[in-house]
Amino acid sequence: MTTPRIELQHVSKTFVGNGRTVEALRDISLTVMPGEFVTIIGASGSGKSTLFNLCVGLLEPDEGSIIINGNKPRSRLGMLGYMPQRDLLLPWRRVLDNVLLPQDIKGIPRKESRQKALEMFQRFGLESFEHDYPSSLSGGMRQRAALLRTWLTGCDTLLLDEPFGALDALTRKELQDWLLQVWQEFGRTVVFITHDVEEAVYLADRVIVLSARPGTVKRELAVDLSRPRRQGMVAEPGFGNLVRGLLGDLGVDT
Repeated sequence: MTTPRIELQHVSKTFVGNGRTVEALRDISLTVMPGEFVTIIGASGSGKSTLFNLCVGLLEPDEGSIIINGNKPRSRLGMLGYMPQRDLLLPWRRVLDNVLLPQDIKGIPRKESRQKALEMFQRFGLESFEHDYPSSLSGGMRQRAALLRTWLTGCDTLLLDEPFGALDALTRKELQDWLLQVWQEFGRTVVFITHDVEEAVYLADRVIVLSARPGTVKRELAVDLSRPRRQGMVAEPGFGNLVRGLLGDLGVDT
């Protein structure tokens, strides 16, 4: 049998502080298989980012197990590539130096890591911007740079937390198609958080719906749409039916 990239077994997480107790996640069980593109949707506060922080080892669960590539490691840090909601590009470092940050931290010789990064700049739409500072890049270009930095961690599985949430509609659609092309070309596993139900359906092999806090897995939906995806699909009845079903799961009147 194929080993899941990520497996969560009955994971729960509660935060206590400032006189408050907040149950973020309750009894979460899910798997992500190699090569899948999985999207996660849920209302604000449903624990989506907490779920990612647990997976990458920034937090530990109160209950349950987190298994990565078939193992339950003592530390999960560095086992998964993680891009948070903000691009977090360092303004004093040029674009090339920003995307090389993971390799610098790992102590990989700069000559070796620089060559590998430059080979990917064109594929990520960043050719000729290697020596620019982040302040000169558009929002879409900054997200491409942040994604390249995550990509260059070398991890087989990438967790992307609303990477397109702050972009305008046209740029967002452009980057959706670009991300799918890169994913299909290189065969990485992607888990992608979004608030946009259309985006969740358009990108995914499978959509996981989290309930309102405390987050639980309310539904897992297999997206039976042909690939490669095309933006015209959003106007087709089958696509609309999937979107309406998910909106209903989220309590939105359609």
